[in-house]
Amino acid sequence: MDKVCAVFGGSRGIGRAVAQLMAQKGYRLAIISRNLEVAKATAGELGGNHLAFRCDVAKEQDVQSTFQEMEKHLGPVNFLVNAAGINRDSLLVRTKTEDMISQLHTNLLGSMLTCKAAMKTMIQQGGSIVNVGSIIGLKGNVGQSAYSATKGGLVGFSRSLAKEVARKKIRVNVVAPGFIRTDMTRHLKEEHFKKNIPLGRFGETLEVAHAVVFLLESPYITGHVLIVDGGLQLTV
Repeated sequence: MDKVCAVFGGSRGIGRAVAQLMAQKGYRLAIISRNLEVAKATAGELGGNHLAFRCDVAKEQDVQSTFQEMEKHLGPVNFLVNAAGINRDSLLVRTKTEDMISQLHTNLLGSMLTCKAAMKTMIQQGGSIVNVGSIIGLKGNVGQSAYSATKGGLVGFSRSLAKEVARKKIRVNVVAPGFIRTDMTRHLKEEHFKKNIPLGRFGETLEVAHAVVFLLESPYITGHVLIVDGGLQLTV
């Protein structure tokens, strides 16, 4: 039976690196993004018979329809990676309510909805889920209170779900990256921030992807938060 993995947010950044690594390891992939054309381009670059889907993870009907389509064309989804995420950095007193809501919807509610949809198949045959959080969700950061809340909430959700579904042979883990070279950090001055990183640099998406795949494939790890931050948590 094919090993089928759905990668939400798989068209760019960490999600794309995860998809590339998993394609090399023989998985059949569903690349899911709000931008179908970009998702198709990513799926095409991977080679093989991988497919692209459009989905807004904050909309439950979208998520349910996407899982139905994935199962129809790829088969049961055994592995799930939630890498879709947005940030709207601002001091709380200047943060618009709609920006708080959009981050909560994409970063937290979206992962809750995809995990819920995945349960229908995984409860029958087991599975593995990795949610991509952030070191900010564990440590907090000035100007990122809303973002931190979404990523901290993701940890609590993932640990609770891990307890709920372990008896069904479903594992749920979190990878918490630090500063990684992606579109989300492109505006940051690395020279300024790397002073606080013991390893002295921003991380690469592939380095996070290796951690994600490690947790996906580790049969005796669940409810764990794996920090991939070059040692940043030691200094903040």
